[in-house]
Amino acid sequence: MMEQVIDVLSWILLTSGGIFVLIGGVGALRLPNFYTRTHAASVTDTMATFLVLGGIMLQAGLSIATIKLVAILVFLLLTGPTASYALANAALLSGMKPETEAKSSDKGHTK
Repeated sequence: MMEQVIDVLSWILLTSGGIFVLIGGVGALRLPNFYTRTHAASVTDTMATFLVLGGIMLQAGLSIATIKLVAILVFLLLTGPTASYALANAALLSGMKPETEAKSSDKGHTK
């Protein structure tokens, strides 16, 4: 019985992670500018990684593989957001300005 509960939880986590990856991919394709696409990729990278590796850890049980997966997860959770921040900061420093709501709403109006 307990093994079935672990299997169900594992597959829920794996499926949720897959859905996050799909939504993040669609967001990276459909969002309007660099900063929003970077945000979609960053959230996907962090949350989907946690869910997928959590599901795999449940399947692996308490073993050396789980310890290695925890190490990978910690590394990715530390480096993913840091890399996204560095990318967005480099774009900002290079002169790429984020669009504001006022700027995007003025596109259709002529003065």
